[in-house]
Amino acid sequence: MTSRHIIGIVAVVVSGLSAVVGAQRSTTDWPQWRGPNRDGALQSFTAPATWPEGLTMKWKAEVGLGYSTPIVIGNRVFMFSRRDQDEVLAAFDAMTGKELWHTSYAAPYDLVKSAAPHGMGPKGTPVYADGKLFTFGISGILSAFDAANGKLLWQKAAPAVGPTFSTSQSPIVDRGLVIAHVGGNNKGALTAFDVNTGATKWQWTGDGPGYGSPIIAEFAGVRQVVTFTQQNLVGVSAETGELLWQRQFKTPNEINALTPLVYGGMLIVSGQDQGVQALRVARKGEQWTVEDAWRNDEMWSRLSNAIVVRDAVFGLATQNSGHYFFVDAKTGKTLWKGEPRAALNAAIMKSGDLLFVLEDDGELVVGSGANPAGFSPTRRYKVAEQATWAPPAISGNRVFVKDLTTLALWTLN
Repeated sequence: MTSRHIIGIVAVVVSGLSAVVGAQRSTTDWPQWRGPNRDGALQSFTAPATWPEGLTMKWKAEVGLGYSTPIVIGNRVFMFSRRDQDEVLAAFDAMTGKELWHTSYAAPYDLVKSAAPHGMGPKGTPVYADGKLFTFGISGILSAFDAANGKLLWQKAAPAVGPTFSTSQSPIVDRGLVIAHVGGNNKGALTAFDVNTGATKWQWTGDGPGYGSPIIAEFAGVRQVVTFTQQNLVGVSAETGELLWQRQFKTPNEINALTPLVYGGMLIVSGQDQGVQALRVARKGEQWTVEDAWRNDEMWSRLSNAIVVRDAVFGLATQNSGHYFFVDAKTGKTLWKGEPRAALNAAIMKSGDLLFVLEDDGELVVGSGANPAGFSPTRRYKVAEQATWAPPAISGNRVFVKDLTTLALWTLN
């Protein structure tokens, strides 16, 4: 059962559709988890000659619970959240914060006690493609919506048994397929669905889902979906779902929660008690191999995704109540470790050498990543009073910040 509440007249909807469709190729769009290329990199950003003392809050709206990143397409912002017992996808005018429509569906869910501090979600970020939005709810409900008006196009029910600590994966779209790892503990299927109909196109059933999000990468000329599962890192054919390779990757409580990075033909990954690793994926004849390129056991990340800036990995290590680090992306050598107790969690993005770090206490840190011998913030901006576990969306000079229950637009001017 769904309920749709559309505010405005037909002309508003039609103009909204035109804006959405016209903005598909905009370099300032933020269409999915970790941005346009799913690696935390902004495609278009011009830094001010002088950073202001503070950012300007243009508007703030109550949008509901959850850790989903806002999706920005042209002059529309889309937010996936929870309101009471429903999961809700809503569209807002990016200039004013006015809600244009929202669509909801029932999503009752009982958290296990150990996951209660992280809330009822949803935790996954929607993905936008060709006028559609796809969401993956906390219990594993996969939905497709018309981005112009919020109409529910198709939906897949939650599995009977989901992941222990709830679904936190963000789906991905590739060549007409929306891909998500559905199912629960020790069971499940990495599945590709037709974006228009929801029909299943392929499945891989070798392991249960992890908590991180997949990427699309190409190794040895083969386009593949790379993702963490419960106990492995895997690569499957993006076209057929055939398992190409897998590498055992086991962390305590089987919480593989990060998104892989691609650098120089390698995959860079991390996890609790697994250090920071670089793996080289290759094919010899018909056989695929996954070999160690380097491993740094001085630190590891559990929930905070790193980025690659120039030839260094910049991230937040979990040890010492959180410290920032630079690791040489070619060799794995530690280049710098920051002071302890920096942050418990951080969403890290970049534009060239410029780093944006939203810490979980509502501070947005801006600084240069050009020198891997250290990270010195240029400015610190307070952008929320509640916890900010959701990564922001940065579009031009606009910074959209989701805290525990609200969405706000901050600008640089």
